[in-house]
Amino acid sequence: MAKSTIKFKDCVAEFERLQASINKREFAPIYLLMGEESYFIDRLSEQLAQTILSPAEQAFNQITVYGKDSEAGQVVNLCRQMPMMGAYEVIIVKEAQQLRQIEKLSHYTSKPQKSTILIICHKEKNVDKRSALYKQCQKEGVVFESVRPREYEIGGWLTQFIAGKGLKISPKAVQMLSDHLGCDIAKISNELDKLVVSLPAGTVGITDVDIEQKVGISKDYNNFELCNAVALQDVTRALKIADHFAHNPKDNPLLVTIMSLYGLFRDLFIINYLRWQERQKRIPMPNDMELMRILKKSNLYAIGEVKQQAARWDNRRVFRILGLLREYDGKSKGIDTGGMNDGELLRELLLKIFIG
Repeated sequence: MAKSTIKFKDCVAEFERLQASINKREFAPIYLLMGEESYFIDRLSEQLAQTILSPAEQAFNQITVYGKDSEAGQVVNLCRQMPMMGAYEVIIVKEAQQLRQIEKLSHYTSKPQKSTILIICHKEKNVDKRSALYKQCQKEGVVFESVRPREYEIGGWLTQFIAGKGLKISPKAVQMLSDHLGCDIAKISNELDKLVVSLPAGTVGITDVDIEQKVGISKDYNNFELCNAVALQDVTRALKIADHFAHNPKDNPLLVTIMSLYGLFRDLFIINYLRWQERQKRIPMPNDMELMRILKKSNLYAIGEVKQQAARWDNRRVFRILGLLREYDGKSKGIDTGGMNDGELLRELLLKIFIG
């Protein structure tokens, strides 16, 4: 099946549009919620389940079935029932990717009832876009494709998520969370929900201290601080952080650290190259807003830091370090480690970065 062409930012925009539409009680007869990212599917299905019917109506007119315990014919029969004492009957199919003979839902989706709202939660992958089911859902209702973010897209989403709760979050706190939790926005949102509830009244922003105290991630020993120490060429500080990582390998995977360092030196290389173009070819240096797009950063503060850091590094040296990081990326995956553990590999890598 072809890979999705939907971008994460477009997925988020459509998610927010649908949320607003549901809040206005503008319902479609069919919702096909599909894709690899479960977070948006769960949020939309929960919102629909809580909004369409009142709690009293839900007892009579809302039915939830699970794909592994059902087949398409049963769902079609449920959809054709009339609501009892209400305007709508709501049928929610969870884990629809496990539904037997799912393509037979097209017997209903080709001509849905106005009094039924069918919500299909199809996780892990998309429904075949060539199928009659997909085309009918698209024609008669709403199709939402939920895509996973890439690493560089997490920061912007996380900042926006927090802003939606009336708070700000520092760049360091953003990186601490994304390094610790990766691209799993369901986990990130759960941690943030718990954190927000625990904040004192009147709090306006989330800092690295909050992340350390409430989530349990060290504000002093993390990839953000390591990259900062390396960028400033603070050998002592960088090796101290590496020693902490060596004693806590489960919380600080070498592969994630190398990815963070690679991102740092990639940014330094790009800034220095753009400055070289400006000097040698008279090509104007992009403004900070354009640099945010080029470097895929979510705030101007990060751009200012990268520009300052780049001045400390010659690009010939940076290019060599990028090659070194590719080599250690392989080592972090068990290739040619020479029997060294992750802590020893990181220390060796940092010494090569500083000495070279």
